[in-house]
Amino acid sequence: MMLRAALAEDLGFIRSLVQRPENAPFVTDEDEAALALYLGDPSAHLLIWGDRRGFALFCGVGMPGDVVELRRLCLDQPGQGEGAVFVRSLINLAFDDYVASRLWLDCSGENLRAQRVYAREGFTLEGRLRAHDHKPMLGRQVDRLLYGMMRDE
Repeated sequence: MMLRAALAEDLGFIRSLVQRPENAPFVTDEDEAALALYLGDPSAHLLIWGDRRGFALFCGVGMPGDVVELRRLCLDQPGQGEGAVFVRSLINLAFDDYVASRLWLDCSGENLRAQRVYAREGFTLEGRLRAHDHKPMLGRQVDRLLYGMMRDE
């Protein structure tokens, strides 16, 4: 499936995914004004996957050091076997098009599905920030896991 740049009319779709009960504990919610700032930032790439099958946000694109962060990603229908394909397409984009030397992301310690996908797709668990984030939807502190991948991996 293709990735395309998000448009202003996609911001409501992005928020609708993030606010779903199954996603809200794991994906940061920003209002449409905050999301719109990414549209004008050359180092941020807010993308839509396919026909609104999901979205991703890269940050740090084109910055010195070529380290790119995959800050956010979410699928419309998780658990349908598309996660690996989506993540693989994002990895390819980061290394092939953005010419990243390193790609990194973080993940909630509670998000077991995402952890399995990241490990299968070749990310290395590089660190754990214990009880780092308060998640109101869960009513407690959760760990934040840091994953990374180098171009040559």
